[in-house]
Amino acid sequence: MKNFEELGLSPEIRRAIEEMGYECPMPVQEEVIPYLLGENNDVVALAQTGTGKTAAFGLPLIQKINVKNRIPQSLILCPTRELCLQIAGDLNDYSKYITGLRVLPVYGGSSIDSQIRALKQGVHIIVATPGRLLDLMERKTVSLTTIQNVVMDEADEMLNMGFTDSINAILADVPQERNTLLFSATMSPEIARISKKYLRDAKEITIGRKNESTSNVKHVVFTVHAKDKYAALKRIVDYYPQIYGIIFCRTRKETQEIADKLMQDGYNADSLHGELSQAQRDTVMQKFRIRNLQILVA
Repeated sequence: MKNFEELGLSPEIRRAIEEMGYECPMPVQEEVIPYLLGENNDVVALAQTGTGKTAAFGLPLIQKINVKNRIPQSLILCPTRELCLQIAGDLNDYSKYITGLRVLPVYGGSSIDSQIRALKQGVHIIVATPGRLLDLMERKTVSLTTIQNVVMDEADEMLNMGFTDSINAILADVPQERNTLLFSATMSPEIARISKKYLRDAKEITIGRKNESTSNVKHVVFTVHAKDKYAALKRIVDYYPQIYGIIFCRTRKETQEIADKLMQDGYNADSLHGELSQAQRDTVMQKFRIRNLQILVA
């Protein structure tokens, strides 16, 4: 297994991620980072959430930024406000020791005026949900003509949420001479079409097995309103008092909130996410492995 220095990352980036508890690259990072640093080809990476893909694309993007030139150089598209904020936060952490590098999250549900002001001040990396970015483009308050790298994170989710037309409009405004990185959990027909349309001679990287259902797993779906999700979750846990399982959440914030609520309500639960130190993550996983912990929220 390689270390982060062998992957070609700068001392400033390595210092930042070491302070965050990064020790050895995860498989997706080991595959993607040197490829993005050393090549100008496009990439399709099939990787699940939680595999370390933000660092896989974020670290090389940061290293390739010309900080002296305060114009948008990289664009990251993602499906939700929460993921947008999470990615931007991670990039800020990774670039802690790179003076002057500016990352701007652009998303709906917050002041568009403050985002316009930030764009006028100059940014290097834009992390955006498609709808809000398209709004800014239509107002002519953002220019994508200097973008060199485009990342579509959770591309399958963006297509499922109906962002296909927005993505088409955005990519039509980005220079054709660019690198495009597409991250998806599955290679659906829609993802294949997007890849064929916008990526050139893309390298396909698959981390772990492709997203296939296991034949001996029973799948049950409960459709509930968002406000009722936690109550429904507690009902399931109460119905199965011997439950031993994992609750997956989309963001770190949601992960910690759900775990805190369960613990406050007397359930044997704990959280696992990227804001914990490596030692804390190891402790939680050890408790879960030996079944001292019933419910892992991750």
